[in-house]
Amino acid sequence: MRPLRVVVTGSECTGKTTLSRALAARFEAPCVPEFCRGYQDARGLPLTADDVEPIARGQIAEAETAEALSPRLVILDTDLVSTVVYSRHYYGTCPAWIEDAARARRADLYLLCVPDLPWEADNQRDRGDRREDMHRLFVEALAGLGVLVETVGGRGSSRESAAVAAVIRTLRARLPEGTSPAIADIVRSSLNPDRRAGQE
Repeated sequence: MRPLRVVVTGSECTGKTTLSRALAARFEAPCVPEFCRGYQDARGLPLTADDVEPIARGQIAEAETAEALSPRLVILDTDLVSTVVYSRHYYGTCPAWIEDAARARRADLYLLCVPDLPWEADNQRDRGDRREDMHRLFVEALAGLGVLVETVGGRGSSRESAAVAAVIRTLRARLPEGTSPAIADIVRSSLNPDRRAGQE
């Protein structure tokens, strides 16, 4: 049985990386970074349509590596849904195999970050005035996949608390009969405030 997948997704500058790392620490789970950001940093050039497939392959490879190491839960700082959304947006299309892979690799929970944080420019962000438009594209893409989505907004601890609560609800609801002891253990640990308090 594969680990449960939780993806933090959304438009640019919505706190995805910060939230992903916080959740990984909270649930003692691996965090798969956004492959595209490291890829673009390494290239040092503007991305083109030719980069879409290498980015998708890299994202899949890093996710598979993390899943092989964790029997319980994996937190992903974006996944192939982002690749699909941005490929369609920038280049008008997305390779069919990536769209198929995005569907095949659907997560158990998507935390969709609301663009309600201040814009912080960097050399990879260029849609500061269109975050709401991009947010709608993510909403549409996730709806098309028929996945479980929890919208996360607010700032600081309130944003993290909302995300943690969403993960716990999902873990609790998704425990089928015969769930592996490893997954059941992380749910019990997360739902037991006294136990968590003793660890912190």
